Amino acid sequence: MQRYSLDSEKSQLDRLREEVLRFRDERDWGQFHNAKDLALGLSVEASELLAEFLWKSSENANRNAVVEELADVLIFSILLSDKLGIDLDHAVRKKLESNAEKYPVEKARGSALKYTEL
Repeated sequence: MQRYSLDSEKSQLDRLREEVLRFRDERDWGQFHNAKDLALGLSVEASELLAEFLWKSSENANRNAVVEELADVLIFSILLSDKLGIDLDHAVRKKLESNAEKYPVEKARGSALKYTEL
């Protein structure tokens, strides 16, 4: 099984988190950021991302709009993880480890089946 590094060095995600929080704090927006509203905002931004693909092929989606909405999804994810005290870098790496166990390469490669069906 492949292991994913959980080293303690500051990751690019940690540096990005610092920038997002600095942006928020400079505007004093943290006062409005409770977990519920951040989760709702994340859902709204994900829906706005989906809307960019509605009624068109993936190739015909407005790439610039997709980039903007995807960035918003990540920003809200960072803000929510900060509010809840979740180390997002660590959480993603742990999830990759979990998924590697559920979806071993020899069974999952090239398959869209759920792990319970492999």
